[in-house]
Amino acid sequence: MANVTLNQIGKSYGKDTAVENFNLEIEDGEFLVLLGPSGCGKSTTLRMIAGLESITTGELSIGGIRMNETDPKDRGVAMVFQNYALYPHKSVFDNMAMALKLQKIPKAEIEKRVNDVSDLLGLNDYLERKPAALSGGQRQRVAIGRAIVRTPEVFLFDEPLSNLDAKLRVKMRMELQELHKRIGVTSIYVTHDQVEAMTLADRIVILDGGKVAQIGSPRDVYDYPATEFVAGFIGSPAMNFLPAVQSESGWRITGSDLLLPHPEGLATKSETVTLGIRPEHIEVITVVADPDAWVIEATVKLDELLGADALLNLSVQGFDLLARVSGTDFPEAGSKVHIRMDPARIHGFDPATGLALSREPISER
Repeated sequence: MANVTLNQIGKSYGKDTAVENFNLEIEDGEFLVLLGPSGCGKSTTLRMIAGLESITTGELSIGGIRMNETDPKDRGVAMVFQNYALYPHKSVFDNMAMALKLQKIPKAEIEKRVNDVSDLLGLNDYLERKPAALSGGQRQRVAIGRAIVRTPEVFLFDEPLSNLDAKLRVKMRMELQELHKRIGVTSIYVTHDQVEAMTLADRIVILDGGKVAQIGSPRDVYDYPATEFVAGFIGSPAMNFLPAVQSESGWRITGSDLLLPHPEGLATKSETVTLGIRPEHIEVITVVADPDAWVIEATVKLDELLGADALLNLSVQGFDLLARVSGTDFPEAGSKVHIRMDPARIHGFDPATGLALSREPISER
């Protein structure tokens, strides 16, 4: 195992910059996820670590050794690709053993490593099969097994679950979690799926346009998004955003007569702000026993049952809000309701920079 350090890493293609000033220290044994939309630079970063892309600027080190000019085979990394990249004409055993054979490792050692890993991944019954005779999940396990047998210092995963159906992705996420706990190798995982990131990562790096938008634990990036982009990208469904103008008595929502109080702990000197609140932090109240300034009348425009939860598209004095509520006994479209926004869960962002306004941690409010 080894730590991985990216120091001012950048990648350009002519005049186009794909990754800019990437600084990160990945700890030995950490499971780190690079998360972001398509084109944000996450796969490019992974390929630079693997040695499949050259580094334009900065320095990459693995285990304290500079790797910028080191061949991919000598970096001590193993990569699992999105499309499995298995040899279709070779058996599962031969696919897993190929890299070891190229390294001239003794046959007995190869058989021991492959059998140990196949036992770990539940592939013992498939060693003689060709990839075409396997399911998508089994092929992905073979690709992971091929990486494990090399006993790398670092695992690199490039959206390995994106070709699987939803049910199988859940199963494979659990298997990856268990696998990491058992072998503990430093892992860097690329995905655009925030559920994968939130469930797998020790830390998440969120990329936006080739730049790091935020680095933190899954809980940190959810509770304390550093930018409006992060706030909108993390969470499903996305955060509600409300442009507002500040006054002495509160914040008036742009295009509406609604005036909200100043949430405690949220500080800004700007006259305009963008307020944000997640759908799950909006409570729908059928009986108003103790009204306060955060209780607002609303109309349900559309209700969507998801199973355990339901989404309510609400019309509130000229603007729309999305609320996530229990999937049992929720108000239907056309209903008049009251809602309450949790003031401790309201976020503020600078409209000019997109940066979050400072506030106290939720636990201290």
